[in-house]
Amino acid sequence: MSLNLKEKEAVVAEVSEQVGNAQAIVLAEYRGMGVADMTTLRVQARQSGVYLRVLKNTLVRRAVEGTAFAGLASQMTGPLVYGISADPIAAAKVLNNFAKTNEKFVIKAGAMPNEVMDLAGVQALAATLGREELLSKFAGTLNEIPTKFARALAAVCDAKAA
Repeated sequence: MSLNLKEKEAVVAEVSEQVGNAQAIVLAEYRGMGVADMTTLRVQARQSGVYLRVLKNTLVRRAVEGTAFAGLASQMTGPLVYGISADPIAAAKVLNNFAKTNEKFVIKAGAMPNEVMDLAGVQALAATLGREELLSKFAGTLNEIPTKFARALAAVCDAKAA
């Protein structure tokens, strides 16, 4: 079903808004995938805060034109699903993890502001720790400092008492 001009303008505006807030965009081919698999991917994306849509490439090219993601336009060929996220790692992590379990889902490219990445770049980005994981490790480290200090102080007190 083809879109009329108003609908196309609305899609470009919606995608432009997402791109304006984005820190990462990942493109993947989904040729031959079933509806159930796409539904699973959409659920995972929604849970991670990733905007995930199958879009016409020409409309996305218009949306990224003049932005920090303009270099990605040359990669926009074929049937693509677009993962866009404000978290620089979320889109790469969700799409890369899904690609590991579904051979018909192939990551084609990705981008961070002013940097286009190939498959290896997207995989490397997906392998880095996300914001929540980093905060968790940081909180654990901060919690360890007073604990170690208290243990050391107790050991010194025990040594002086003996």
